Amino acid sequence: MSIEGKVVGAAPGSPDDPQGLQQEIERTREHLGETVEALMAKVDVKARAQDEAGRLIGRLKTRVLEARQQATARAYQARHQVADKTEGPRGQVAGAAAGIAKVTPEPVKQAAGNAAATARQRRTPLLAVAGAVGAGLVGWLLFRRWRRRG
Repeated sequence: MSIEGKVVGAAPGSPDDPQGLQQEIERTREHLGETVEALMAKVDVKARAQDEAGRLIGRLKTRVLEARQQATARAYQARHQVADKTEGPRGQVAGAAAGIAKVTPEPVKQAAGNAAATARQRRTPLLAVAGAVGAGLVGWLLFRRWRRRG
């Protein structure tokens, strides 16, 4: 023991211990490196902006997904509400059609089916004829109106 009351041998981690000093220097360097990295991250505006943009995009994607799911659910509900409300009238129309079909003679049914098939096959010419007839009718009505004024 020395006069001052200190132990003469150097304890590990004391300022006189070279290995302890080396470990302390390494810890200080690591801490300093972490501090410098944290400061650089705060100073790096571009990286911070990109991080914030990424977070915003993530939130927007989540909101879009939620909105899409809500819209799908509402469309599903609306579809079923319409189906429920039209079930009665649809049944009435189907019943009336079945009643008409029972009393319609078979040759008339066949002729109507053939006419519908022909119309589907020749849709373009039929539309052209219908357009020409409509235009002619409008022209005739305009001509009559013009003659009445004159």
